[in-house]
Formats: sequence, C-alpha cells, structure tokens
Amino acid sequence: MDPPPPPLPLLSGACIACTLGMFAAGLTDLRQMFRTQSVENIQFLPFLTTDINNLSWLSYGCLKQDWTLITVNTIGAALQSLYILVYFYFSPEKRRVLLQSTALLGVLILGYCYFNLLIPDVAVRLARLGLFCSVFTISMYLSPLADLAKIVRTRSTRCLSFPLTVATFLASASWTLYGFQLSDLYIMVPNIPGIVTSILRFWLFWQFPLDHDKLYKPLQA
Repeated sequence: MDPPPPPLPLLSGACIACTLGMFAAGLTDLRQMFRTQSVENIQFLPFLTTDINNLSWLSYGCLKQDWTLITVNTIGAALQSLYILVYFYFSPEKRRVLLQSTALLGVLILGYCYFNLLIPDVAVRLARLGLFCSVFTISMYLSPLADLAKIVRTRSTRCLSFPLTVATFLASASWTLYGFQLSDLYIMVPNIPGIVTSILRFWLFWQFPLDHDKLYKPLQA
C-alpha cells in the first residue's frame, strides 16, 4: 500500500492559523485577569484540559514526525501553561489550583510511563496514543452540550462567543480535511464533532440573535 500523500502547505497553514485563532480566545481571559487583578468569572478547568489535550497531540505529532501538529500544539501548550500560571498568581484559592495542576502533572507522568515504557512497539504506541487523543478531543467538543441546552431554555446567546465559534468551526473543518488528506482517522474523526457543535452554535445565534437577547432580558426582570 502506498503511503498517504503529504498535506498541502495551504491546508497545513489553515490548520495552524485557525487553531491559533481558537487558542487566542484565552488572551481575553488573560487581559481580564491582569486588568481586574482577579480570576472572577474565569474557569480554571478549561485551561487544564486544553493543556492536556495539546501535550497529548504534541506527543502524537512528535511520534509521527508531523510538523503541523508539533507547531500548533507546542504554541498551544505554551499558551495554556501561561494561562495556568497567571490564573494561579491571581487566584485566592491557590491550594485548589495547585492540587489540580499537580494532578495534571501526575496524569502526564503516568501517560509518559505507559506509552513510552510499557509499549515498546512504535506502531502500537502511535495507535493507542492516537486513540487516547481522539477520545479526549471528542469529550472536549461534546462537554459544552449542557450549556447549549441551557441557551435553548433561556433563549439567550449572551454566554456564547461568535468569533470563537467561527474559529472553532474553521479549525475543526481544517483538521478534518487534514486528517482526510493523510488518511489519519485519529486526526479526522475527533474534529467532526467540532464541526457539528459549531453548526449548532451558529443555529443558536440565528435563532436567538443578540438584538433579540437584549429585548428578552428586560422581560425576565
């Protein structure tokens, strides 16, 4: 069987640009933390889970020698680690943040020992690591579904970010095409839920536009 063709440079560039645009959404939280000197209304768990996701895909990219994956997830992991450090600095609950960060470090050490010490065969290691990355990414894309149900109930899209939705849609679509080009199901499949959930968000923005949201709020007072 012939090896899959290398991805087109334009497609690789789209994956990098769109994903970095998605990661940059955290810069808004970073600016808010520095401006308010607090972490009020900012969740810590998404930083941790995204960091795990980036580091897992970085390991997969290094094992596969895929420089698109390596580039994106090196920058992503650096950004998420920065967000974690700034959150820890401004958080009044440093013990809780430190415990969760230590748990993250423990998960990474266990993952490293499992994939690198207990699975000597590189092909098997690549397959199992790819499966782990895929399942973790799918769970991250599906986790906001409860919030989408709440939006339908409240008929308010105030808690959704339209630029982030656009960036997520473009990144998911780019990585799906990238995985298809490489014949890599571990890259292609987990990004399909990202496309689906982004389309659901677009539908919610169309169904409950911000103008409607502004009119709806006073009626609830």
